Amino acid sequence: MARGLLHALAGAALGAVAARAAYTLLTRNRPQDPGDRWTRKNHRGEPITLLEGPAFVAGAAAATALAPGLPGRARMAALLAGGGSGALGAYDDLYGTTSSKGFKGHLSALARGEVTSGAVKILGIGATGLGAAALVSRGPADTLANGALIAGSANLANLFDLRPGRAIKVGLLAGGPLLAAALLRERPVGAALAAVPLGAAAALLPDDLGERAMLGDAGANALGALAGLAAAATLERPGRLAALGTVVALTAAAEKISFTKVIAGNRVLNRLDMLGRRPVDAAV
Repeated sequence: MARGLLHALAGAALGAVAARAAYTLLTRNRPQDPGDRWTRKNHRGEPITLLEGPAFVAGAAAATALAPGLPGRARMAALLAGGGSGALGAYDDLYGTTSSKGFKGHLSALARGEVTSGAVKILGIGATGLGAAALVSRGPADTLANGALIAGSANLANLFDLRPGRAIKVGLLAGGPLLAAALLRERPVGAALAAVPLGAAAALLPDDLGERAMLGDAGANALGALAGLAAAATLERPGRLAALGTVVALTAAAEKISFTKVIAGNRVLNRLDMLGRRPVDAAV
């Protein structure tokens, strides 16, 4: 366990340093100009940069390449899951449209012969998730289940990226227990896979909470995919199937209800959601 803990700490530290370095390089001397393709308006209508997402993807990828304790196949799986979902998310950030929304909306449009950017992302993340799963799974059944878990987690994380810090908080709340489980079960590969994105996400949280930046599809998709991969490498089959069922249920629920309204209506969830954020009615 001591060795796994050391590898996890190294992975988290590498993730944090690499993500901060990438964010600094990407945003240096780059004002939040409404005409900039990486600038969007947040829920307050204020300009905010999407470059936090590419910084997370780049930082997690660099840390994965350097992190100790990862065999080659697991390292490749993390690079494929995080890099692939991040690239597809960035494509949707830059070229996506709002003509179709949600998982159901994009697939319905695809059934009518309309290929939306969201459909490209869904199919692409499904393919990269399956590819990553094939590198860490045993047999076709495990590959399919783990691929669905990785892709589904990528999509679910993006559904929470609607308020400052929310997607990262969800990622930390999901990844923390995964990391602990991997260490207790002496699964150093799972621990390293969980630690890298946790470190990268935690390092970027202050700018997200401060409403200077947001993950966007690029960062949220990558964060979710890496969490799903860590779960696939850590949990036994019943645990993985339970996690997949939870992801599917929450994704289906998001088609009918607003997570933001549910969170706002629950005292505990709302306090956690507002932790570290500016008050709702705060001015610039």
